[in-house]
Amino acid sequence: MSSAPPGQLLDPQVISRLGSIDFIARALVEGFLVGLHRSPYHGFSVEFAEYRQYQPGESTQYVDWRVYAKTDRHYVKVFHEETNLSARILLDVSGTMAAHPEPDAPTPRLTKLDYSKLLAAALSYLFIKQNDAVGLATFDQEVLEIVPPRSQRRQLHRILKVLDRARAGRTTDVGRVLNEMARRMWRRGLVVVISDLIDDVEAVLAGLKHFRHRQHEVLVFHVLDPREVDLAFDRPAEFFDPEGEVESVETQPWHLGRDYQESVKRWRRTLSLECGQHRIDYVPLTTDTPFEMALLAYLNQRNRVR
Repeated sequence: MSSAPPGQLLDPQVISRLGSIDFIARALVEGFLVGLHRSPYHGFSVEFAEYRQYQPGESTQYVDWRVYAKTDRHYVKVFHEETNLSARILLDVSGTMAAHPEPDAPTPRLTKLDYSKLLAAALSYLFIKQNDAVGLATFDQEVLEIVPPRSQRRQLHRILKVLDRARAGRTTDVGRVLNEMARRMWRRGLVVVISDLIDDVEAVLAGLKHFRHRQHEVLVFHVLDPREVDLAFDRPAEFFDPEGEVESVETQPWHLGRDYQESVKRWRRTLSLECGQHRIDYVPLTTDTPFEMALLAYLNQRNRVR
C-alpha cells in the first residue's frame, strides 16, 4: 500500500488487489481522507459546540467538572462531530450483481457485487470513524442478513464478516424488499441503498419513496458495469440472464447499441428525476468509477442531514 500513490488507492482495480476486505476498507477511507484538499470533517469538526445534561451510563470523558463544581450538576461538552445519525446500508446481493459482461477481458473489472461490497465496507468504516451508528442488511428477493446499527468500533467487524461471506443469490425483488425494510425501520435515519436496481422501475421508486414517507434520508448508489451502460462490444456476443428467467440471446451488439444506450439513459434519467422530486440522493456509478466519487456523495449528504 505504501508504494502506491494516494490517488491510486481510490481506483477499484488497485483496491481489489490489496487483500482482505478489512484492509481494503481502511485503505480506501484513509486514502480518500488524505486526498481531500480541505479537512474531511468540514461542517462537522471536533470543535466545542455546547453543553448538554449528562445521561446515566455515558462515558464521563467529556463531563465538565468545573461546571459541576459551580452548579452541582453533570454537564457534558458536546462537539460538532457528535450526531444522532443512524445509518443502514441495504446491499443488493441478487444474481444480476455478480454478472460479468467481459469475463475474458485481459484485466477483468470488479463485478457489481464486489464493487458494492467494497463500497459498503468503506462507508461503514467512514460512519464509524465519524462516530455515527451504522448497520447493514443484505437482500436478493428477500432480506437475508441484518446487522442492527451501532456506533462501537467492533460494529465494523460484524459488518465486514457479513460482507465477506455475501455471495450472489437468487432473483431480484428490489421494490418489495425496500418496502419491507421501510416498514421495519421505526427510527428515522439515513438509508443507503447499493444496487443495480434491475427491477420494475416503478416498484423500485415506490420502495424508495416509502422511506421518504417515513421521514428517512435516502442515498442511492446505482451500480452498473460500464458495458451495461454502453454495450460497447466489438464482436458477436451471447447474452444470458444470470437469474435464469430468460433464455440466452446471441446478437451483434453494434446493431442495437444506439437504441440500447438511449434506453439506459431514459432509465437512469427517470430514476434521477423521480428521486430528485422526492429529495432522494441518486448517485449513478459504474464499476470503474473511483470510490472517491461515492465517498464524496456520502459526505455531501451527511452535511445536509446535520
